[in-house]
Amino acid sequence: MTCQQVFGRQGEDNDGYRARLLSSTACLYFPISCSALSRHYLDPLLSRHVAKTKIEARWRPYSRLNYKEMTPSILSWLLDASSLTQRLIAHCPGQFRVEVLDESWARPAPGEIRALGMKPAAIARIRQVRLLCNGVPWVFARTVIPYKTLQGSVRRLKMLGNRSLGEVLFADNSMLRGELEIAGITEGDYLYHTATQGLTKKCPVIWGRRSVFYLSGKPLLVNEIFLPDLAVEK
Repeated sequence: MTCQQVFGRQGEDNDGYRARLLSSTACLYFPISCSALSRHYLDPLLSRHVAKTKIEARWRPYSRLNYKEMTPSILSWLLDASSLTQRLIAHCPGQFRVEVLDESWARPAPGEIRALGMKPAAIARIRQVRLLCNGVPWVFARTVIPYKTLQGSVRRLKMLGNRSLGEVLFADNSMLRGELEIAGITEGDYLYHTATQGLTKKCPVIWGRRSVFYLSGKPLLVNEIFLPDLAVEK
């Protein structure tokens, strides 16, 4: 299945695609200079989660989305309000599992800090995983949990191991979900680099969504990036 069949319209090249997205306001980007990154990420250990790129995807409320950029199938994944884990399990004809890529304390990206209302110098527990069907990555997920969130009963999120975060979120009666945001993520974005690292199949643009969830009133940000091998037609 081609990238266009999975995700929708793909550009002739990355620069042309980016220019067309900008002109149609389907996906906007803003630059971050290397010096600014250095100031924000003083400790190399804390900054390893953000790749050395100058672009961070601009997330847009789903209500302002240009739906013509996507196939109906990928759109159904992006806008589905139910548990992603349960839908992936239902679509996977074999073994579904969670692969933990990294989980540690770090400084979030600037856009993540703003989404969570954190102070610029604050750190968070950042968990990066891939959700696989029969060993094939279908989704990359990045969760940002502020230090202040991991208090009381929510501390259990530090001990997920290979369990899906979605299992915990949707089983918690206190869970509330903030506004859904969508982004087209291209090769210059730090999330693209992290999400597609090691994949043999890559597309000029992949689509992702994010929401701030609340457990007992405490926020955490969940980014979910849909990868090229996702079985969108089932």
